[in-house]
Amino acid sequence: QVQLVESGGGLVQAGGSLRLSCAASGSIFSINAMAWYRQAPGNQREQVAAISSGGSTNYADSVKGRFTIYRDNAKNTVYLQMNSLKPEDTAVYYCNADIRRYSVGYYYINNYWGQGTQVTVSS
Repeated sequence: QVQLVESGGGLVQAGGSLRLSCAASGSIFSINAMAWYRQAPGNQREQVAAISSGGSTNYADSVKGRFTIYRDNAKNTVYLQMNSLKPEDTAVYYCNADIRRYSVGYYYINNYWGQGTQVTVSS
């Protein structure tokens, strides 16, 4: 069984920094794309950053130049470094990953979500 375990959320003042981490565990053959999403109350969930297995990245316009996504393949972990935080960054942040597994003679890819971690930025 595959799980994504997140950590690093908390309360920070505007202009501060946080680093989120998400570690995948379980019967993993390989991990393809990984991403971070966020959702504020009353809003739709939005993708803020994504990274491919080869290291290519994409960012939402609202976080470009402030957030950095990177991964440690040896640890099956993805990180989101958040700098120059703003109150509008306040949301629950979720990790997402496409993971290749082996079962009953087959390789297949499933999509997984982390439990979410609260990020609150005060002014």
